[in-house]
Amino acid sequence: MATVELQDIEAAAARLAGQVLDTPCVESRTLGQIVGCRVFLKFENLQFTASFKERGALNKLALMRERGATIKGVIAASAGNHAQGVAHHAQRLGLRAVIVMPQHTPTVKIERTLGFGAEVVLHGDTFDQARDRALQLAAEEQLSFIHPFDDAEVIAGQGTIGLEMLRAQPDLDTLVVAVGGGGLISGIATAARSLAPAIQIIGVQASRFPAMVNAVKGTSHAQGLSTIAEGIAVGQPGQLTQALIRERVDDLVLVDEGDIEQAIVMLLEIEKTLVEGAGAAGLAALLKDPARFAGRKVGLVLCGGNIDPLLLAAILERGMVRAGRLARIRVNARDTPGVLARITGVVAEAGANIDEVHHQRAFSTLSAQSVEVELVLQTRNREHAHEVVARLQVAGFAATPY
Repeated sequence: MATVELQDIEAAAARLAGQVLDTPCVESRTLGQIVGCRVFLKFENLQFTASFKERGALNKLALMRERGATIKGVIAASAGNHAQGVAHHAQRLGLRAVIVMPQHTPTVKIERTLGFGAEVVLHGDTFDQARDRALQLAAEEQLSFIHPFDDAEVIAGQGTIGLEMLRAQPDLDTLVVAVGGGGLISGIATAARSLAPAIQIIGVQASRFPAMVNAVKGTSHAQGLSTIAEGIAVGQPGQLTQALIRERVDDLVLVDEGDIEQAIVMLLEIEKTLVEGAGAAGLAALLKDPARFAGRKVGLVLCGGNIDPLLLAAILERGMVRAGRLARIRVNARDTPGVLARITGVVAEAGANIDEVHHQRAFSTLSAQSVEVELVLQTRNREHAHEVVARLQVAGFAATPY
């Protein structure tokens, strides 16, 4: 089996110089205060395709060109970010690119891929089904298949992130990296192990797609059907990446959907930076188990920023609910003229803003002379929501929070 070493990554860095961004790797003091360690963010979501994936794709394409291979075109299977990396750099190099994506890939990723001049084929419900179709088309149309993670030259390209992080922040003692198929962490771990042998390297998978955790740790966590971190929703880990992770990564952990959602919201609110689910996985691990990282200098890779706007809107709204800034209150009252005005007046005096009102008679279990009012309120925090309830109760209304 092929492997990847530091010299491969250094060669890739020279090959990619000036063609991809050397993205910032800077400290977030606010996030550090929240999670109890020093947090350094590598902003790969600032790449032209908003993802680290173009590093590996370009390294592979450039090496194919250097060898003088006759290339009729390239094909890839991807949930989106690898697709954009391959499409963008194939377009730059004047190559035909065909991308096979799962049918439920976010529209934003499909449109961006088409925008780079690629031909998009939607097939299957999972990455693995898309990959099988891509391999079939590669054979039928004599296209060169570019694997998104289980390829030494792709891994070497991703590993350039590790070189940049340790050059920018040589004192890092921990790296926390999202894991899907394992290409990103395999490359980063290869670079980091060579430059800082004592560094701790932790991989993070979504709990709904724990394939690499199961493969490396021998566990049997069940696989789900979907995750907001679709960029790391890989059901079959790579063979090469599996071997590299066993050898060079200290541990793998799982994070839940709620952890990922919270991390997305925090990065947007605190750092003013937009990441997709996979890009938030590292911070999600810190939020889930802060004691493990207490006092350490942790590098996180914000590996992608391609998130569907509708999904983002839902995540932000759910984040407001978790933070107590969006509250739901039920008020039962005598159904008399002006009762709704009195209820809303108390809410206004308490300083809350009404987002939604549901005035219910027919489906209520209350007496026929009563009305049930459900309010969705914009509040400052949970304490403020409780204050609103208390004021309604003082005003004589039967008010309870949901």
